[in-house]
Amino acid sequence: MSFAVVVLAAGKGTRMKSALPKVLHPLLGRPLVEYAARAAQQAGAERVVVVVGHGAEAVQEALEPLGVRTALQAEQLGTAHALASAREALLDWQGPVVVTMGDAPLITAGTLAGLARAVPAGGGMAMLTFEPDDPAQYGRVIRDAAGNVARVVEYKDAAPEERAVREVNAGVYAFDANVWGFLDEIDRDNAAGEYYLPDLIEVYQKRGLPVRAFKADDPTELLAVNDRVQLAAVERVLLDRLRERWMKDGVRMVMPETVYLEPDVELAPDVTLEPGVMLRGRTRIGEGGFVGAYSLLTDSELAPGAEVRPHSVLEGARLGPGAVAGPFARLRPGAVLEAGAFVGNFVEVKKSRLGPGVKAGHLAYLGDAEVGAETNVGAGTITANYDGVKKHPTIIGPRAFIGSNSVLIAPVRIGAEATVAAGSAINADVPEGALAIARGRQRNIEGWAERKRRASNSQESGTRIEGETT
Repeated sequence: MSFAVVVLAAGKGTRMKSALPKVLHPLLGRPLVEYAARAAQQAGAERVVVVVGHGAEAVQEALEPLGVRTALQAEQLGTAHALASAREALLDWQGPVVVTMGDAPLITAGTLAGLARAVPAGGGMAMLTFEPDDPAQYGRVIRDAAGNVARVVEYKDAAPEERAVREVNAGVYAFDANVWGFLDEIDRDNAAGEYYLPDLIEVYQKRGLPVRAFKADDPTELLAVNDRVQLAAVERVLLDRLRERWMKDGVRMVMPETVYLEPDVELAPDVTLEPGVMLRGRTRIGEGGFVGAYSLLTDSELAPGAEVRPHSVLEGARLGPGAVAGPFARLRPGAVLEAGAFVGNFVEVKKSRLGPGVKAGHLAYLGDAEVGAETNVGAGTITANYDGVKKHPTIIGPRAFIGSNSVLIAPVRIGAEATVAAGSAINADVPEGALAIARGRQRNIEGWAERKRRASNSQESGTRIEGETT
């Protein structure tokens, strides 16, 4: 069926105690309001309108990639007033209109679609209800003999038998096209001086139009965010959903309660995630991939069988089949390890491609480099890629050997099967198969330790040994 969704997201959210609008607070890498907008799109809504107010420009910018419409509620005068702000965007819309909240990110597409279908075909409205473990101070939903909503009774006004009812109002509604005219019949004769959506229940009933209740299967869907404690509670629910989904799809999580991952992450069967792993952005891990404890991967891709060992940080990096990074490796944007390549502890790679079988086991920096297949990069090697103004490339041919503690001063080329002697500072190209040595000539001074001792003793005694210099 055809329906529209209006997402109310105009509030400031003062209880968040933040300059950032409430609906822009990040939740697993996405702004809070994006969840409601995405759920509406996934439910099949033909139109999605988000009502913005506080921080309107920033909220509109955050929503731009989704292609939803926005409507401005310049002055926040209640939820019914917020819906009225969307009137112009939906004046020509004749189907049901679902109204949900931008601070309720757990409501699923299925629930929104079900609520839209609950609107009576001959006219009327539907309201979302749920049964929490503790109904506490929620307004109770009292049904009539036909199962429709007779009234909603606030807890303070409810009789004992009404308080015993566990079904409560979730504050999410679906209306027929009459809603735009009925909004004008609501007043704000209340303590807050605001226009409230629940007042539409009485308006519909006075017109003889039924009000139906649609009960959510999972009460956690109705958790809303009004402060940072509630934001953390909602995040836990979302994480549990994601973990459960991927484990059911064949992913192994060791201590899953410690694993953090975001909605755009994709995992293949037989992936293993150790404790404390964080997967952000559009990270992709192929079949049999492994991510060691306390590693952080952002927008990175692991081919089947690739391995990230513990305490490594990857951002915008790609590992080919069987490639290994870590432990304690850092791969920055543009780092590519081809099949079977290996970078070990405290190796940093930036905007560089390491060919098949390349090994850089320890304490190296490879920036703006192209390293040919089967090359060995010794401990302490640095590609000095920055001259203070521009970045320059280092090109290393296949099967080269770069000795420990070498500095390759870019731009420079090391030929295939060439060797750079340990401790060299290379600032000129090295031909294929050549040995390059660029370091000071070693000089040994015999008897140096004895001469130092004699000099020290003479200074303590106040004498001087003729002919001795230091």
